[in-house]
Amino acid sequence: MPERPQVEVTRKGESRLESGHLWVYSSDVSNRGKAEAGGIVHLTSQRGRFLGTALYSSTSQITLRLLSPGRIDSIEQFLAARLSDAFEHRKRVVNDSECYRLVHADGDLLPALVVDRYGDYFAVQFLNQAMDRLTPEVSACLENLFQPIGIMARNDAAVRRLEELPLETKVIQGEVPAKVEVKMNGLRFLADLAGGQKTGIYLDQRENYLAAARYARGRVLDCFTSTGGFALHLARTCETVEAVDSSATALAAAAVNRDANALTNIDFREADVFHLLSGYVSARRSFDAIVIDPPAFAKNKATVDQAIRGYRDLNLRALRLLGKGGVLVTCSCSYHVSEADLLTVTAEAALDAGKRLRVLERRAQAADHPILLTVPETHYLKCLIFEVV
Repeated sequence: MPERPQVEVTRKGESRLESGHLWVYSSDVSNRGKAEAGGIVHLTSQRGRFLGTALYSSTSQITLRLLSPGRIDSIEQFLAARLSDAFEHRKRVVNDSECYRLVHADGDLLPALVVDRYGDYFAVQFLNQAMDRLTPEVSACLENLFQPIGIMARNDAAVRRLEELPLETKVIQGEVPAKVEVKMNGLRFLADLAGGQKTGIYLDQRENYLAAARYARGRVLDCFTSTGGFALHLARTCETVEAVDSSATALAAAAVNRDANALTNIDFREADVFHLLSGYVSARRSFDAIVIDPPAFAKNKATVDQAIRGYRDLNLRALRLLGKGGVLVTCSCSYHVSEADLLTVTAEAALDAGKRLRVLERRAQAADHPILLTVPETHYLKCLIFEVV
């Protein structure tokens, strides 16, 4: 068993771990001992009680991320076991898709690690100092378990700056082509693992795409379509889909996905969604279903009030375009905006629009992005589906 440096945490930090959370903040570390940047350490209380094994960061406010409440003899065996557990969960919850999240960081008890699978290729994010140092071990485990053709490190997430780690994208094993074709829910998508959104395409809405398609019919407006996830799914059940985004690059990728599926009833439009909705309200346009799936408006607590106003404004404009029986799918991927917040702002928007809404479904991210009950940060995506009555 390796001799690991000991880091002592305060009573508050100890209580946080006892509550089931995996993080200890810098202010709750009472003695860092001989811990080195990016090391794996043993945690102890101020009374000397052993608390577990953790990843250590010398710069982030999240100084410690718990790997295990016990001691870890072999980090390689530990990673292999956790990755195997994660894969077993995906075999139970992922259907009809070659692309999915294999590891959802804390949700899979592998903090600071994200692994997305795109068929025979993997895109991986190492999000703190210690997990970054484990890049060779993680790569070796993926190789042994899955024999991938290639592994891409998407280490371009802004959170790495807090770890004083470089932002970079690089192939760390095998070869990865410019575009990887995968199937999701029976549809073909081309994923850009080097430069696409998230690690290639949005995977967390996979189940919500199907849910939206269960209710939407007729003429649909898909706002913030990105590479066309909602639009492609809705096109299979709806008459027409107008899909809007401000990014020409994203729309070009969406058009490729549309054509790959021989869908002819989707019209992509480059525009500012706020301005477009205002114009449609003035022109008295109407739709049978509208999807609102914006990027995260609240990056931190300081921007929550501004984000709430943005969500309220979007939903108000959308509701003015829906008549009786119309369906509204509204989403937020801002962790700092809760489901309760989103329900409240949608209710306020409905009152202002003179509409009554029936809740059809209250949803979260797909099951391959598991939510750990005692780590609320693992629950970030909210998807609400309403009907105008």
